[in-house]
Formats: sequence, C-alpha cells, structure tokens
Amino acid sequence: MISGSASTLVVLGRLSAPFGVQGWLRLHPFGDDPQSWKVIGDWRVHADADAPADQWGTLKLAALKLQNTGPVVKFEGCDDRNGSEKLVGLYVAVPRHELPDTGEDEYYWGDLIGLTVVNSAGVTLGQIDRLLETGADDVLVVVDARSGDKPVERLIPFVSAVVTDVDREAGVVCVEWDAQW
Repeated sequence: MISGSASTLVVLGRLSAPFGVQGWLRLHPFGDDPQSWKVIGDWRVHADADAPADQWGTLKLAALKLQNTGPVVKFEGCDDRNGSEKLVGLYVAVPRHELPDTGEDEYYWGDLIGLTVVNSAGVTLGQIDRLLETGADDVLVVVDARSGDKPVERLIPFVSAVVTDVDREAGVVCVEWDAQW
C-alpha cells in the first residue's frame, strides 16, 4: 500500500508481457479476483511499487479479459505491440476507495501490510512486511525488528488453521504460531 497526499494506493499486480499485436498485456495479479477490477477506470502505473502516490502515472483501462493463462488488459491509447512493450514491468495500482468491497474473511494484501501479528500466548511476533504467493496458499512475511541487530523474519501461512482473527481496525492479526518457529 502506498500513502500519498491525494489517496492511498493499493498495488494490484504487474504488467508482465505483451499479449498479441493489438496492445493487450498479460497482468500478473496480486489477488484472486482480477475480474472485479474491470469497473476501475483509471489505473495508476509505476516501475517502483514503493514509489510515492503522487509519482504514479495514470492509464485508462479500455478492457480486461480472463484468458486460460490469466488476465489480460488493454489501455486506451495502447493499440499495438510496440506500445504494450513499453508498459511491461510496470506495477498497477488504484486508490483504495475505488476497489470493490471484500467479502467476509477476505482481505486485500495492502490492508494486511503493517499489521501486528500476535500469537495465542499473547507474544508479539512482529509486523507483516509483505505477502508471498506460493501457489498453494499465501504466506505472511512477518518481520520482528525488536530482536537485536538482525531482524527475525517469519513465514506464516495465511490459512484458517493458523490465522485465527484479523482485526484491521485494531491493527492486529492473531495466529496459532509458536514464537520459536
């Protein structure tokens, strides 16, 4: 999630490769419902996912389709392969308020970044630094900077057997995870 003076941006994914010759691009989504993003008109783009919000450019989404290999997108003014090649590698983001609401027990990754992780014994394990997509399950990367010179990094599966509660308002994620793991 990127904070800026105008809005908070949530990085949705990355443009990974041209798709065909008419300006379409493959989108590597950082979430599991990119089809719902087709209602978002203005997409922000930048080569650095951590860039300040006011440095992101804007592209108007013309179309989004799901292919067997994943989603593909087309932006207004990008009508050929040469144009789409210039966009490869850019991250795409949108202001948080433009995203569709999540269902119960669904979260945007950006909403989890920075939350404090506490285990069932009440031990603070650190803060969520980022998430990893492993194919089977998403994994929380929890960094505990309080542990001396070198921060401890824990990889905690984001599954219901481990994550027992997410309280975004309190900024806390409760887990069944031993502090020694």
